[in-house]
This record gives sequence, C-alpha cells and structure tokens, in this order.
Amino acid sequence: MLTFSDLRGEQRPAVDLPLFDAPATLRTFDSPEFRGIEFYEVEAKSILNRVPAASRMPFEWTINVYRGCSHSCVYCCSGDTPILMADGRSKPLAEVRVGDDIYGTVWDGRYRRYVTTQVLAHWQTVKPAYRVTLEDGTKIIASGDHRFLTNRGWKHVTGTEHGHNRRSHLTVNNELMGTGQFALPPKDGPEYRRGYLCGMIRGDGLLRSATYSRPGFALVDPEALGRARSYLTELDVSTTGFVFQKAVGARGQLDAIRCSGRQSVGAIGEIVAWPYAVSVQWCKGFLAGIFDAEGSYSRGILRISNTDPVVVDQITSCLRRFGFAFAIETRALNRSKPATYVRLLGGLREHLRFFHTVDPAITRKRTIAGQAVKNNAPLRVVSVEPLGFEIPMYDITTGTGDFIANGVVSHNCFARPSHTYLNFNAGEDFERKVVVKVNAAEVLRRELRRPSWRGAHVAMGTNTDPYQRCEGRYRLTRGVLEVLRDFRNPCSVLTKSPLLTRDIDLFAELVETAGFSASLSIGTLDEEVWRSTEPGTPHPRARVAAVRRLREAGIPCGVLIAPILPRISDSPEQLRTVVREVAEAGATHMAPITLHLRRGVKEEFMPWLEREYPELVAEYQRLYRGANAPKATQRAIAGRVEAAKRRHPTARPASTSPREARRPTPPPAAPAEPEATQLSLGFD
Repeated sequence: MLTFSDLRGEQRPAVDLPLFDAPATLRTFDSPEFRGIEFYEVEAKSILNRVPAASRMPFEWTINVYRGCSHSCVYCCSGDTPILMADGRSKPLAEVRVGDDIYGTVWDGRYRRYVTTQVLAHWQTVKPAYRVTLEDGTKIIASGDHRFLTNRGWKHVTGTEHGHNRRSHLTVNNELMGTGQFALPPKDGPEYRRGYLCGMIRGDGLLRSATYSRPGFALVDPEALGRARSYLTELDVSTTGFVFQKAVGARGQLDAIRCSGRQSVGAIGEIVAWPYAVSVQWCKGFLAGIFDAEGSYSRGILRISNTDPVVVDQITSCLRRFGFAFAIETRALNRSKPATYVRLLGGLREHLRFFHTVDPAITRKRTIAGQAVKNNAPLRVVSVEPLGFEIPMYDITTGTGDFIANGVVSHNCFARPSHTYLNFNAGEDFERKVVVKVNAAEVLRRELRRPSWRGAHVAMGTNTDPYQRCEGRYRLTRGVLEVLRDFRNPCSVLTKSPLLTRDIDLFAELVETAGFSASLSIGTLDEEVWRSTEPGTPHPRARVAAVRRLREAGIPCGVLIAPILPRISDSPEQLRTVVREVAEAGATHMAPITLHLRRGVKEEFMPWLEREYPELVAEYQRLYRGANAPKATQRAIAGRVEAAKRRHPTARPASTSPREARRPTPPPAAPAEPEATQLSLGFD
C-alpha cells in the first residue's frame, strides 16, 4: 500500500480545523489534476457513522474518508455584476449578503416567473474570467463553469463537444432569457433632489390650504414622504409630520408633512419652478417624484397621470430624453378636469430600465413578482471570450436556485454551504479545500476491535464518493477495505467512478472472507436520452463494461436502473435493452428507481421538458404534483423491469457469505438508495 510519506507534494504549515483535535497538515500537489487544490490531512477520532433509522436504509453503518470534493462545479460572476434586489433596485454581487431579499424565478407549469427569494449563502472564489457579450450590448464577466438560462435550457459559459469537458455550453446560436442589462442609477446630487421635489410637489401629493400658507404632502407610503422631507431639510425647509387621515377600511393611513412661514413658502415656490436649463439628473429626479406622487404599476402596466397639460408635457419631454416610448391616454375624471395618462411601452424590460434610471422611492410600485420571464430584448450571444487572467468572483445560494444577474437568469449552487461548519467558506474552499481522513484505516481497525462491534454491514459511497479523483493518490478507500477484509466484515460500495475496477483483487478477497457487493447506476442506454439528460456522466455502455469486468473477476455487482423518466426512458423496449445488456454483462442484481423531482431540480427540469418533449408537459404536471411520481406509475415501471428480468435473468453468483467469519454477521445487503434520492440528470 502507498503510504502518505510516498506522496509527492509540498507540505504547508499545519492549521486548526473544528471537529478535529490535532492540527491538520496542509498539502498541495503539483500535478495538473490537483493544481490549486489544498488537501487538509486530519486525524479522525472516529470513522464509522451510524445511519439514522428514519432514513429507511438497508444498512446501519457508513464510512466516508473524504469531506469536500475536488470535482465540484463552480458557478460564479464578477463582483460588480448587478443583482436584481426585491426592492426593484440593483446591488453589486460582491455586496449582496446572506438574508438579503432578491429576485429569482420559479416554474409554474406554464411559464417561468419572477419571485422574491432570500440569499442563503454568499462566497468568494478566484477563477479564470470569460466575457459574455450579448446582442443588446450586455456584458457579463463569469467563470467558464457558470450557467445561464437560454432559450435551450441551462448552459455553461464554456464547454466542449467531446472529451472530459463535454457539456451543454453557450454558442452564438443561443439567446439568454431575461430583460437585458440594467440601467445605471441616478446620481444623488442637488439637481436630482430638486427634480424629485418638483415632481412630487407638482403632482397630486401637494395639498394646498385656502391661503397657501401651510403647503404640505399627504401620502400612504412613508418611503416617498421620508425622502421628500429629507430633501427639503437639506434645502433649509423645515417640516412637521402629522396624521392626515386615519386608516378606514381597506384604505391605509395617510401620513403628512407640512411647512409654514413666509421663508419656507417662498422656498417651495422656487423648488417647483421650471428650471431654465433642464439637466439629465433633474429629469431623472422629476420622473421619480412624479411617479411616486401619481404613478402606478400593476399587471405589467406602468402609468403616470396628471391633469395639468404643462406637467404632462414635462413628463413626456423627460421620457423622450432617455429614449422611452410611451402612449398618451385621456380619461375624464369630471366635466371640468380630464386626466391625461402617460403609459410607458416596451414591457418589463423598459419598466425595469425606468425604475433603475430614475429610482422612485416607493418600492411597492416597483415589484415585478409574478410576471413571466419572456424575452423582448435582443439577448443573442455574440461572443464568449477568455480574458486570459483570473479575478475574484462571487456566487450565492438562493431559495429558488437562481438569481437575476445584469438582466439575465443565472444559476447558483446548492451544495456549498455544507462546508461552512468546518470554518471553510462555501465558495473557493468547497472545491479547493478537501479534508482527508488520513488515519481512516487505523481508526477503523481500532473501532472494529471493540467488543461491542458485532460485525454489522458497512456501506461505502452512500454520502461522498469513495472513489473521487484524489483516491487515486491517497488510496484511503483501499486501506479501509483492507481493514474490513482483515476483520472479515461484510461491506458494499456504491460509486460512479471507473476507478472502482482498480481494487478488483481486494474485492475478490472480501467476497471470499467477509461478503461484498458493488453497484453502478445506469438509467438508460438510449443514446439520445442519455446525451440530453446526463451529458456530464460517463457513457452508460462504459458503465456496463465495468460491470462485466467485475463479474468476470467473480465480484457480485449489480445495477441501479436510475433515474427512469416516465414516457422518456421507461418504454418496455428501452427498459428491456438496459436489462438485457446488464444481464449479459453478468449483473447479479438490478433495481429500478423512478425519477424523483426534488425542489430545485424540478424548476430546471420542467423548462427542459417543455423544450425537448413539449407534448409531455401536461402529463408531468399531473404526475409530479409533489416530488415523487404516483405509486401506480412506480409500480408500472417496476413491473416492466421485472418482466424484462424474467426474459433476461440476472446471474446467480456463489454465496457471498464469509467462509471463516470471526463472528456471526448478517448476509451483505445490496446497496440501495432511499426513495427520495435522485441521481444526476444534468440539471443540478
């Protein structure tokens, strides 16, 4: 066995990790596959983990020798990427914090819609930068692993058509989904503030007294009232607040501010005067103020109303200055006072541009929750360019699994926050700091010597893959299996890695002395379905070949036919093909698992289904009201597999019970997954 002193690499100063008594040895390796990854070699206090009875697993004990994963995907954008917040404003990604309310999207069965969600985690990493340029001029700096929602589903920034980095990625034929780049906010200076007050005061927010000696504002929304009062204070106009009208029925309370005194009244007159030279910032402030006073935004319609033709002319003049298209509508409020409505055209894209350009104070008038994600912006990918250097990047985890980055729907990562309890961050640390329990074999040997240990079955691979890449260097899994062999303790392995075949010799000894079985997952052999649903996994026929190698060596090896997609990969012919080839490879057992759509996966799976199999959308909506397909569907699929197995029976291996057991042990159970476990579909 390779010892740790044989490993070639650079040893760094030791560091402390929570949950471990002794400091961890920090090591790096110069080989290409581990460049930039830090391995924290720790002395584990225990290695056997008891499985809770509530999990319904067919075994009580597991072993995990690694924590963290060097295979992890990274989804990240540059820190200055503007993120759409729940208040309708934008904030740089680097400044977003855990607990912030932002916009994400959900699939309602027909459309993907904008909804508010919360930031659950936020982290920083360093990655090679790529610039994605869209037809409307939107530019986003992101890592090659980041994913965006396109008209053809979720796609990585970069990828290849063949080889280890083969995955769905952006091309010039793709169009991103969203509204397009966000507009820059106004500069909060004197011109903007005077424009805001002019719009607010000339709007119907102004209540005049009979003598015009106590002008004031009365509004339901405290945000606009507070902004106006603050701006007036800066102009040396003192105000007092009071309740103008108490809440009655469905009507909210009207709070008000007012001022008195000749000087204040004169100042108000100057503020509302039309400027001789209208600046850009004054226009932005005026539109924000008039919208807060008399604007509305409901059901995707943005309007500003006024009865004064001069005010309406100023509204339209300012809108033209920023290139907004609008329609004029006139409605008679009464015989003497017709009201003019200025309606902004262009849909959600232009509405967001208006909000970001002028920044009204009232957030309830800026909500886009419930609106469908539809494109009316030219968001075709023009280019994806490597910048040739690494930069700090950021990512977040949200309740919906996505967020809106500079006007396009952007994917995020779910798994990373689990690394934080080791005092690692959930970003770069997750993929570059792997905890390695270097004494796993020694600790296991000590634990198996205990008189209380009764030789229970131990399952490996039920949480972290025991054959991830660094196992090829550390060989800890092999060491653990050697201890289990020495103690003649029954065990099993579940993995997706072809590295499994490295230990065939050891598996043979375990079969003879303890009892052992292995399992691989093969959901389909349909080439088109596999490429569409699991583009990042090894070819299923390569997995069949691994089963054959194990069986030729006399190792009990079965297959989890998972996940099986109703009406996509569940036909009798498709299932017969899997069963036949797996049986011909000599598999000792097979078990079907029907597609499970947990939260997060479902929101990505359904748009893919609508694109690839639109005729099945209604049926999947009926089948997957929850996470699982109906029991009747699961039984029907299981019945087809059983029928195929009767035509192509699995092999009957010799007993895997130990020939010379140290103590009585139950026969080893085939590894299985709980009903709620979902194998990768390429959507997570």
